[in-house]
Amino acid sequence: MAKATQHTFLPSQLAVAIATSIVASGFASNSVAQNNEKLEEIIVFGNAASLNRALEKQRMADNIKSIVSADSIGKLPDTNVSEALQRVPGVSIERDQGEGRFVSVRGLSADLNSVSINGMSTPSPESDRRAVALDVIPSDLVETLEVTKSITPDMDADAIGGSVEVKSVSGFDRDGLFYSFSSEGSYDDLSGESSPKFSASASNIFSVGEGSDNLAIAGAVSWFDREFGSNNIETGGKWEIEKGEAKLEEFEQRNYDITRERLGAAFNIDYKISDNHQIYLRNLFSEYTDTEQRLANIIEFEDALAPGELGSLKEDDYIDGDGNEFEDTPIAVRELKQRLETQKIYSSVFGGEYKLDDWTLEYNIGYSKSEEVEPEHMAEAKFVAHIEGDVGFSNGSQPRPIVPESFYDPSRYFLESVELATSQTQDEASSFKFDASKATEIAGNPTTLKFGAKFTQREKTADETVYKVEETLNPLSDFVSNDVNYKLHRFGPGINSGEVLQAIQGEERELDIEESNAGDWTIEEDLRAVYAMATMDIDQLRLVFGARYQEVDFDASGFAYDDDAEDDQQIRPRRASRKDSHFLPALHLRYSVSENTQLRAAWTNSVVRPTFEQARPGYILEDDGEKGSFGNPQLKPWETSNLDLGVEHYMGFAGVVSAFAFYKDIDTFIYDTITDQLDGFDTIEEAEIALNGQNAKLYGVEFAWSKQLNELPEPFNGLLLSANLTLAESDAEINTIEGPRSIRLPQQSDTTGNFTIGYDNDKLSLRLAANYKSDYLDEINAESPVNDIVVDDHFQLDFSARYFVQDNIQIFFEAININDEPFYSYVSSPRWNAQYEDYGPTFKLGATITNF
Repeated sequence: MAKATQHTFLPSQLAVAIATSIVASGFASNSVAQNNEKLEEIIVFGNAASLNRALEKQRMADNIKSIVSADSIGKLPDTNVSEALQRVPGVSIERDQGEGRFVSVRGLSADLNSVSINGMSTPSPESDRRAVALDVIPSDLVETLEVTKSITPDMDADAIGGSVEVKSVSGFDRDGLFYSFSSEGSYDDLSGESSPKFSASASNIFSVGEGSDNLAIAGAVSWFDREFGSNNIETGGKWEIEKGEAKLEEFEQRNYDITRERLGAAFNIDYKISDNHQIYLRNLFSEYTDTEQRLANIIEFEDALAPGELGSLKEDDYIDGDGNEFEDTPIAVRELKQRLETQKIYSSVFGGEYKLDDWTLEYNIGYSKSEEVEPEHMAEAKFVAHIEGDVGFSNGSQPRPIVPESFYDPSRYFLESVELATSQTQDEASSFKFDASKATEIAGNPTTLKFGAKFTQREKTADETVYKVEETLNPLSDFVSNDVNYKLHRFGPGINSGEVLQAIQGEERELDIEESNAGDWTIEEDLRAVYAMATMDIDQLRLVFGARYQEVDFDASGFAYDDDAEDDQQIRPRRASRKDSHFLPALHLRYSVSENTQLRAAWTNSVVRPTFEQARPGYILEDDGEKGSFGNPQLKPWETSNLDLGVEHYMGFAGVVSAFAFYKDIDTFIYDTITDQLDGFDTIEEAEIALNGQNAKLYGVEFAWSKQLNELPEPFNGLLLSANLTLAESDAEINTIEGPRSIRLPQQSDTTGNFTIGYDNDKLSLRLAANYKSDYLDEINAESPVNDIVVDDHFQLDFSARYFVQDNIQIFFEAININDEPFYSYVSSPRWNAQYEDYGPTFKLGATITNF
């Protein structure tokens, strides 16, 4: 585990944030102060009351779900929706550059969950995945987060792990006028950069026409411009492993300088036309801009080496700065990548509810659009040097280069090639949903009958263009900047990307036909679903049963590339289509043993389609037809039968303890592999493709406990404890080049858990949160399981403190990843690196003004 570096940064690096906080405090100092008794009621009771309201919603839900309120989110240092969800029982996250990004439920891949915003299914801005990267959405825009683990027939069925619902603020959620303004500055310990953040929200209720308090308007906006970095050492799994010994073929040192800007806004209107009819409009927009510069030293050996063993760099053809060509000479490589990526999500839902006698009619029309745009950028600038002398490395988990001094001399490197790329992904979905329910009785038991239909149209497109500029031969010394701030080892000088781009202006560009066409595709999915269900109360038993039937029309177009074909035949269009239909019954039971204890059981069925990368219709065929990368549009979707059993006991105010067992029987699961047998391709020896497995199983238990200890004497009655633990196992069988083998499901962690200790009184709020996720299988090696890549376990500590200067003004301090937990993945054994990445801790200081 990496050790945190000590810095005395607060007085200087966060001066802007402190000044902003002081100004904000002074601005609001003229507000009317409330007495201490009133403040205690709002703060002490209010913090726990937020948790209590969320628990009460969980308690009354017909299915199994976990709910997080905005107040609970605000007490922890969670920048985005993904990080807020990591505190939920059974939920863990995938991180990117140390930030939470994708959400995993009960250890399953994020691609097996569904995400909706205000009831509208959210498409993914990622070109290859179905998973929605929830770091796009700032946590400031959220009123509640709901994770449903057992779906009912009136819900979308594409949730094997769980369904995540993001609900933005409604004016009716609060009494009258409400506003909040927050400003903060953050400091990244690794890069030494400081970053600002501002957010604001407001809502109010109005009387329109003859109605009273019948119109609610709410809005929120958030902006965060974060500068940070990371240090990386990775091998990509390039180890030769035999009889418990490993030798390394190559590795890279990488340094990242990153700026991530998040801009989010929500605007919602609720209007009660009459006592029987109300309508709403929900809008959420989020824009995420990621500017990244990556520098890399690539060290590839002529022969694989063990730690401490010496050899030579790999030999290859080489052209020096004078244009002289050399064959089979040892070379070193330095790379530069500079890109700007913008992801946007927009969601708008108009709907309403109308009550007519015993009937309730609900309807909504939704539109959602996600996109990812990368304007022309330097995908790769490659500098090559001829380096003689002994080379090697030390330390298998964090390889450190052993190289001659000439390796760091920029005058020895020459610009061999530059790759320029442009890409765009767009994902649009529109839907219409209608529900009708009627309150009645069956055999004297209160019953609600409900049925409805949903229609969704979705289209996703991906387009990429790649150009190459070859052999400019400019020396690296023309572009160097200061030495890289790389804390894992010596790195060498930086590279000025702007000067590299200027140097290739006017140079001839060659279109990369393979990359520019094989990655272009369009996929359309039209879904039609109908359902019927009944909710019946029989004494202490609530019974929910019904079924959903859905059809999906899938149509895809793309391109195939064959490097062995004639020039005018290398690129050929490809089309594919299929139709899937599923009947999905469900049964939910909730039995009240007592006023505070209830038993739950659920049997559900769900279905998830393959990712877009897996289902694309195109392929790339190289090396005279021996190697290739293939999409598989004929993949069958994941189909699962799910069983959940559990007990919940509510311990008075803001307290709950629960235990659940779950079992998932998965048919036709999907896995990525390499095969030497592919219909229609007789010469293939290595084909990368996704295939359907026969059967897989996932089972486990989930425990949660949360309690506000208000029964203790002062001052201990402000303590709040929360803990959850999920234990899971999976088993699946796949086919590889070596034959059948058993694996655990990729991205499935056996153990996930959280522990939070908090304290609240009339002035102070503290939270210390620990999050743990055990290792998981990341990449399957089709030839040998000893070359599988496993992501190591992750344990992170976060801390937040909030202090009320006045009744409506609070200052806060947050520390994220205070134990400096890195990301680490390995091949077969933790001794053998696949990737090590260090981020360091982040510290925040800010102020919030809120009216009560």
